[in-house]
Amino acid sequence: MKRRTFLQGLPVAGLTLGLPSSLKGQPLPSGGAGSAGGPAATIEKVKLAMLSMQRATWEQGVAMQALLESGERDLVILMAYDAVLRQSKDGRLAMLGEEFALSDAASPGEAVLWAARETGDHELMKGFDRLLEYILNKAPRSKEGTIYHFSNIPQVWSDIIYMLPPFLAAAGKFDEAIRQIDGARSCLWNSEMKLLSHMWDCGKGAFVRKDFWGVGNGWSAAGITRVIRALPGSMKAGKEKLVGYVRDIIDGCLAHMRTDGLFHNIVDNPDSFVETNLAQMLAYAIYRGIQGGWIGESYREKAGRMRDAAHAKVDSLGLVRGVCGSPEFDHPGTATEGQAFFLLMEAAFRDLTS
Repeated sequence: MKRRTFLQGLPVAGLTLGLPSSLKGQPLPSGGAGSAGGPAATIEKVKLAMLSMQRATWEQGVAMQALLESGERDLVILMAYDAVLRQSKDGRLAMLGEEFALSDAASPGEAVLWAARETGDHELMKGFDRLLEYILNKAPRSKEGTIYHFSNIPQVWSDIIYMLPPFLAAAGKFDEAIRQIDGARSCLWNSEMKLLSHMWDCGKGAFVRKDFWGVGNGWSAAGITRVIRALPGSMKAGKEKLVGYVRDIIDGCLAHMRTDGLFHNIVDNPDSFVETNLAQMLAYAIYRGIQGGWIGESYREKAGRMRDAAHAKVDSLGLVRGVCGSPEFDHPGTATEGQAFFLLMEAAFRDLTS
């Protein structure tokens, strides 16, 4: 297990892509080297930088979702083909770089389903169906039914709330999507802080990492947001519950927002490094929530501050600087997920303001 293995040792405490016309002429905050040429040019650079990066399974998934929500039809289809090409025999998608990835391997699922329907390609649909069969009937899980983050260890991480439930919701398994969110939350949620801890070991009945990792809370807020958007109107009670979950995470994080619109890597620990991606993740959730009518306009100003801060971190090559840095994620750097969430944030902003 290579992904973020450092965390278990920590103390517990030129390519032209189609752009929506609504983005042209949008004001861009000053400060980021990538801002030259306006917001459309910045988005183009961020996208190109993301596509230039090597990607493990969850990175392929979040990149595909960013392109899907940005309206990049052909790129999503191309990446879907590769996710299925690299599907494991048991059904996990895009298995590159992570032998024991479980929930991460579900992250490309929604985009693969979209590509299968868009193209009518039976091989893409077979790939989606194999993943669904694995998740529903074969994936290891706790006695309560909560699916593990990895196939070889009985752990639940906050990341899983983004990686798995949106896939289940896209597949029409709405009740199961909500059950998986509830299961992960029951392991990780701190009601006093309104934040999720990072890692729980179901076998030991103890935290592997109790810290309130910012990006882990961001993954969760964004993942639940995607499930809310997928739920049918008939599931009003389930939607209201999930809306409460997202609002709580956002409020818990905002209590620790810095004056520059960013957060510390461990949101309640000012001695941890200043990190960029959580701001993008929360702005995405807020913009989608305002658009959906389930988050109030009062949050827009804070989302704008976070968006401004993220734009200021884009360099002249389109790299979003200061996110949890790949490949170890223990330092400020660059990463596919940082690029992807910039694009997701901008897609949500576009859809809200167009």
